[in-house]
Amino acid sequence: MRGELHVVDDVPAAFCEVVAEAWRAHERNRFSLALSGGDTARRCYERLATWPDSPVDWSQAAVYWGDERCVPLDHEDSNHRLAREALLDAVGPVGELHPMLCDEADDYDRRVAGLGGLDLVHLGLGPDGHTASLFPGSPALAAPADRHVVPNEDPTGANPHPRLTFTPTAVAAARLVVVTVEGESKRAALDQVRAGGDVPASLVDAPGVRWLVDHDAAGTS
Repeated sequence: MRGELHVVDDVPAAFCEVVAEAWRAHERNRFSLALSGGDTARRCYERLATWPDSPVDWSQAAVYWGDERCVPLDHEDSNHRLAREALLDAVGPVGELHPMLCDEADDYDRRVAGLGGLDLVHLGLGPDGHTASLFPGSPALAAPADRHVVPNEDPTGANPHPRLTFTPTAVAAARLVVVTVEGESKRAALDQVRAGGDVPASLVDAPGVRWLVDHDAAGTS
């Protein structure tokens, strides 16, 4: 495992603190961050939206996504819809909003590559060890090193819908990566990552990486 492992009582609260840290450290006009999907991400974003001590000025934020399903943005499976419902509609207009659209993969790749690294990338962890939409055995794991965003899909079919996803290159360019992990169902995958196992999440690397893990996932409950 690359980075720091933090076993915490409250993953969403710890996530808010990491966002605040990244905000205070950013040096450009726009604070750039990539959002995620899933139940843990929703809880993190709902807490961030109502966090009374948040220092983030969302009018100075540029919001991206680390992965997205190839569905309409208002579809119930869309990460874009999740982020809007849980966070973006509550914090008001953001400075820049960059939805991931599957028919614009090359444009999104160029846009992300041109940033020279985001200030913060938020990731999760699947029970199979995937992160973003980098699934075990999927084509994106062999993406060229200069590619930041690629189409991908789960070869097992367990995770439906074609996707767009950040590559390990895009993740590694971030100044800070935060991975949030909750629940006993993630324990086996986390154990593999901690042991350096051959799962996609083991590839997560960047100048700063924080794993925020609850006691159920860590096996300390």
